[in-house]
Amino acid sequence: MTMDLTDPLTQQALILLSALSAMGAILALAWPWLARDRMAERMRGVAQDRASVRRRARPARGPGLTDRSRLFAREPNRLFAGIVERLNLARLGNAGEAAQLLRMAGQRGRAPLVAYLASQLIAAIVMPGVAFLYIAFVVRPDLSMPIIAAMASAGALVGYMLPRIYVRNLIAKRHTSLRRSWPDALDLLLICVESGMSAEGAFRKVAEEIGAQSKELAEEMSLTTAELAYLSDRRQAYENLGTRTGLDSIKAAVIGLIQSEKYGTSLGHTLRILAKESRDFRMSAAEKKAAALPPKLTVPMILFFLPVLFAVIATPAIIQALAAS
Repeated sequence: MTMDLTDPLTQQALILLSALSAMGAILALAWPWLARDRMAERMRGVAQDRASVRRRARPARGPGLTDRSRLFAREPNRLFAGIVERLNLARLGNAGEAAQLLRMAGQRGRAPLVAYLASQLIAAIVMPGVAFLYIAFVVRPDLSMPIIAAMASAGALVGYMLPRIYVRNLIAKRHTSLRRSWPDALDLLLICVESGMSAEGAFRKVAEEIGAQSKELAEEMSLTTAELAYLSDRRQAYENLGTRTGLDSIKAAVIGLIQSEKYGTSLGHTLRILAKESRDFRMSAAEKKAAALPPKLTVPMILFFLPVLFAVIATPAIIQALAAS
């Protein structure tokens, strides 16, 4: 028995089934919020009270830390946390890779990770419905409903990738700021070390001074200062700096700092070499960008400059020819 897709009753049944599926998906997402765990809420309230007491007893935040860093330490959204906990998304998905991406983007703490995992699931469920409604009622192609539904199902992959694309854009913007300010930070570190400061004092001073140029770099160096003071292994603090930033230039500097710490070589000499290499790398990147300008300007010159130039040159000749005739 075959189903006639041209039958109006069949099409109405398919639309009804699609609407019921969408309602079921919305109910599944909202169920963790509707069926709340009272005991878990009380435990979270106790934890929040304890955290507020610790925050009141904690001294003022260190230099270089921005308000955005303090924002990342907030508690996760209850709806997102319920979705992640009930569906066990942290274990099903690659939570370690997601946490590393968020750290590279400057998003620290549990709240950004919970929001990221939950937004991937929500977008993967919502996007197919949005695509189905757009194709079926706005575009209105001459296709059957099953084919439209199959086309709309590709929106699940698009919705799943949207949070990752957003985080990648944040990482690219952050890397641009770090890359521009890192050579200057190395110069300041060299000056501080040669003036007699320790590594912790040099990082703290540079975090204070570099904040006007790059808040992101000031934040990273402030975290490194705290890790140098509290971690038992100083090399781990340097490695964490390279891992958080993900920049090759900073990773190369971290390797130099670790070798200086391991073999007892002069930290000032190491910083001088690293600063010179970073300045040379920044200059070569600027020269490379400048060398790429002429090919990029070729098409705009042909489209915008040459027609105007031809008009300026040819207009007097055309006027004289018309006057003579």
